[in-house]
Amino acid sequence: MACHTCSFTVGSAEQTAQRAVALGALLRPGDTILLDGVVGAGKTHFARHLIQSLLDVAEDVPSPTFTLVQTYDTRSGSLWHADLYRLSSVFEIEELGLTEAFETAICLIEWPDRLAQLTPNDAMTIRFAQGAPENSRTLTVDWTDPKWEAVVLSWKAS
Repeated sequence: MACHTCSFTVGSAEQTAQRAVALGALLRPGDTILLDGVVGAGKTHFARHLIQSLLDVAEDVPSPTFTLVQTYDTRSGSLWHADLYRLSSVFEIEELGLTEAFETAICLIEWPDRLAQLTPNDAMTIRFAQGAPENSRTLTVDWTDPKWEAVVLSWKAS
């Protein structure tokens, strides 16, 4: 499969949140988004706004850094938000039940390098890089599965 790439530049935290909300409206169960970037790059900020946009009843969306996984019932179906930073083995990831969630839920995965061979082939990756000025970000989006082509085109147009 060919790899496709596109980039977005966002000038503020508010614009990052808007990009997250726009993507959230396009996601369906079985979609996995890998959120990659250094600490403080905006992964959790992006995930938080995406999740909040899909909730029928507003609720706090904490970082899953210590709980590892937070699950939500959204209008689009079940959503799993995982932060794998503290995990060191594939066995620990399997114990979380993520591989089953990849098939049935919308999954947002921070620190996706920890997935190793468990990384879903049909996942889309969003890489967060700090820009200049300091509060701007470049979001680089990579995918191989053809299902993402229409999603990314709609996302870019929003």
